[in-house]
Amino acid sequence: MINEYVELIAKELNLSTKSVVATIKLLEDGATIPFISRYRKEVTGSLDEVAVRNIQLCYEKHEELRKRKEYILSVIEQQGALTSELKKRIIETFEISILEDIYLPYKPKRRTRSAIARENGLEPLAKIIMSQSPTSNIEQQANRFVKNNVPDVETAINGALDIIAEWVSENEKARNIIRTRFRKEAVITAKIIKGKEIDGENYKNYFDFSESLSKCSSHRYLAMRRGENEGVLKVSISIDDDSAIEAIDRLFVRNSASEFNTELIQRAIKDGYKRLLRPSIETEFASAVKEKADKV
Repeated sequence: MINEYVELIAKELNLSTKSVVATIKLLEDGATIPFISRYRKEVTGSLDEVAVRNIQLCYEKHEELRKRKEYILSVIEQQGALTSELKKRIIETFEISILEDIYLPYKPKRRTRSAIARENGLEPLAKIIMSQSPTSNIEQQANRFVKNNVPDVETAINGALDIIAEWVSENEKARNIIRTRFRKEAVITAKIIKGKEIDGENYKNYFDFSESLSKCSSHRYLAMRRGENEGVLKVSISIDDDSAIEAIDRLFVRNSASEFNTELIQRAIKDGYKRLLRPSIETEFASAVKEKADKV
């Protein structure tokens, strides 16, 4: 198992493969970091405690990634959806965010709005809407799906749009568009919760605070999150929603679509972005910033 990670770890930490292999072997044998750095210098190439610890952290990260890949592969295989191309892509992926994006369409669904719409047989209607055929009469098509738990055309269309919203939120290109925007332009904002001014006196610097996430220091970020955990601050990480939605529109909406068809897809995109996609990426960035801050 060591050989699977050694080149990646060596490259990531700018260390020799020999030193990485030796250190991982010692760690697997139960040696402690102080012991390795003090008494096994001749084996590791004189690595200090910091270097040994970094190797350990990288190794643990790759081990977790390996286990996650095994689980994802098994889930997709059980669904009968594991192609050789998909398997190869999963195995060769070493970024957890990319891996989770690949897995998202196959992830077992909770009883969400889109899941209920599927149970009501509305996925074919969602596909018709997404096909954006200029000659397709959406309302006429939707009328075919009116039955049992789908009492009218409006309900049928709304259910189909719930499915499309999920498709949008799970699309890798859409997720990368939003992820890139968060990386470049995200702003962290903190505001005092009304009525908590006295309780939150220790956080008065953050009663109305806003700063580029990329420039926010670790101590400020941790202070804001403490205030949030204590129930006195509301903290959020955001981007320009309108601009982001327009970017996703360009990904999905075709010029050939009818005006009504375009309006429906744009409704689904806006819903999928605000309800599913943006919160997911915001959580991803919040976790990454917290992890970085915790290491300082």
